[in-house]
Amino acid sequence: MSEFNNVTVVKKANVYFDGKVTSRTIIFADGTSKTLGIMLPGDYEFNTADKEIMEIISGDLEVLLPGNDDWQAIKGGESFEVPAKAKFSLKVKTTMDYCCSFIK
Repeated sequence: MSEFNNVTVVKKANVYFDGKVTSRTIIFADGTSKTLGIMLPGDYEFNTADKEIMEIISGDLEVLLPGNDDWQAIKGGESFEVPAKAKFSLKVKTTMDYCCSFIK
């Protein structure tokens, strides 16, 4: 899906890691939400509240998911899931364009 229709966009940006990670929240009619964002190259650690599905639109990265010892290579067109109440790490190699879906 290359676009979302009939959504609400929160104007205020979510800004993390001194502006190296930014996103905007999109809210759908059914109350679900996603963020669309950009990550600049760097190493990041995130915590989740809800389960997340990270769809990588473009870019190259490695992800270390909870319970794994090995980093997994991910590139544009691929996705990965992170369980609720978990921590995960990213090594972003090239500027990454992403869509994150939150699953309650």
